[in-house]
Amino acid sequence: MIEAGDFVEAARDLGFQRYTGVPCSFLTPFINYVINDESLNYVSSSNEGDAIATAAGAAMGGERSIAMMQNSGLGNAVSPITSLSYVFRIPMIIITTHRGAPGITDEPQHELMGQITGEMFDTMRIPWETFPVEKADIAPALKRACEFMEKEQRPYGFIMQKGTISAHELKNNSLVATKNTDIEKKIFNKNNVPLLSRNEALKKIIEHTPVENSVVIATTGFTGRELFAIDDRKNQLYMVGSMGCASSLGLGLALARPDLQVVVVEGDGAALMRMGNFATLGSYGGDNLTHIILDNEVHDSTGAQATVANNVKFAEIAAACGYAVTYQGNDIELIEQLFNCKKQAGAKFGHLKISAGAIENLPRPDVTPVEVLQRLMQHIDTSF
Repeated sequence: MIEAGDFVEAARDLGFQRYTGVPCSFLTPFINYVINDESLNYVSSSNEGDAIATAAGAAMGGERSIAMMQNSGLGNAVSPITSLSYVFRIPMIIITTHRGAPGITDEPQHELMGQITGEMFDTMRIPWETFPVEKADIAPALKRACEFMEKEQRPYGFIMQKGTISAHELKNNSLVATKNTDIEKKIFNKNNVPLLSRNEALKKIIEHTPVENSVVIATTGFTGRELFAIDDRKNQLYMVGSMGCASSLGLGLALARPDLQVVVVEGDGAALMRMGNFATLGSYGGDNLTHIILDNEVHDSTGAQATVANNVKFAEIAAACGYAVTYQGNDIELIEQLFNCKKQAGAKFGHLKISAGAIENLPRPDVTPVEVLQRLMQHIDTSF
């Protein structure tokens, strides 16, 4: 058995100060230690997939990151592990607990995952080892992880057994300050006018995201492809796969790089997929994070099947989750005002209704995801 600080301080010496995750009782002492230390950074994610994406965003911003979760949460994390961190080659340490380990009595829901936890890592091509149980084993284990991540730029896993870490009291249970500021809410609607196209909205966003000090993260599908078609700039990232994770990726980058304006652009389908992350962004997001939903009420890139967005008041949800600014409407003026509103102590949110459809002969990016990320990181002067 080790003390929580034995691992955390050894990891700190190697540059790991950003932690994201969803708690497990096996992880309790570890998480408590991180939360108690104000010089470390912890994001309490709404689910394990968002924890992976937030850690990935922080890594893009130059912060070595660790994502923590119960092994049952690996199911929630498969998409961002396989189609975000793997495809873009974003390294991080992933610590998962081993609930339901063979030969250990546990709750019935852990039986199958307990049997296949290691196989899950293997299938996702993540090398892993048992989390160290002796202090002397910590530094060598972290060295192996770092050497792999530096060489392959992919995640490295640790599987933690029950009773690995001795108890550690939680002294600071407030992760973020409660936001009591008045929320700036505005509605920008025009009656009896055609809805804007995605192309028009993206062009306006480009006008307000200068290459020098901003980053634009575009959700997977037509949004990223159309942004690329308009202007392939080095401050843009085009998501592929990991649908719904653009906002959590943007949060991680915004936290790591408060000097940058980070703008996340996603569709209604992506937002619906991970609405729990609204609460995380509302709680942790600073004034350098802008979250925009271009809502055409369909899954455009798969044949325009309807979403349920016509019944969802995204801006009201964002306001309830703690965003400092929430705008909604169908007028392009929404974008203009969103980027020019007075500075507030929190993230900004815009919900813009647009028309379905895309430009003719919509191209796919002719740069690979790895090339796009490397170009962006070179531009913002970060490295893994």
